[in-house]
Amino acid sequence: MYAVIETGGKQFRIKQGDVISVEKLNANVGDTVAIDKVLLVEKDGVVKVGTPVVEGAKAMLKVMEHGKGEKIIVFKYKSKKNYRRKQGHRQPYTKVLVEALEA
Repeated sequence: MYAVIETGGKQFRIKQGDVISVEKLNANVGDTVAIDKVLLVEKDGVVKVGTPVVEGAKAMLKVMEHGKGEKIIVFKYKSKKNYRRKQGHRQPYTKVLVEALEA
């Protein structure tokens, strides 16, 4: 059984026991978060596609840790104008464990 969920503007294909990194969630470590934006569910070879979400389907995610991703460098410049701006960015994320899929 697997499902496609949407969180943080991104879609993830998950199954029970997966560990994924999603956009930062407002939850403490150890909390359980229910995601009800389930776009697709596959169970025993039967695929159910939502319009846009599958009714009554949920994914239960347990928050394992919060962190920051790798640093990326944002560099802007204009040639021949002595304009240069260098800035770094680390995107916050939440690592979650898929505990259960309810269809």
